[in-house]
Amino acid sequence: MNKALLQQGLKQMTYAILCAFTGPVVIMQAFQNEGHPLYWPVLLVGLLLSGGAIAWGFTGIRNLVDAILGKKRRR
Repeated sequence: MNKALLQQGLKQMTYAILCAFTGPVVIMQAFQNEGHPLYWPVLLVGLLLSGGAIAWGFTGIRNLVDAILGKKRRR
């Protein structure tokens, strides 16, 4: 078991979980304040957080699987 890769995967999953909760909250706040001049920047931040949650989730799961099962050797 690769402990460094396991720690990296757990850290990425922590970031993914944090972004998975904060992204929708920020998006909801943007939609509640559509008339505000900062509507588009807040919506963009929420969408980036949600996209980051998806990306960090995939890379975190991949690193966890590689740490536990070992990396595949490519030919």
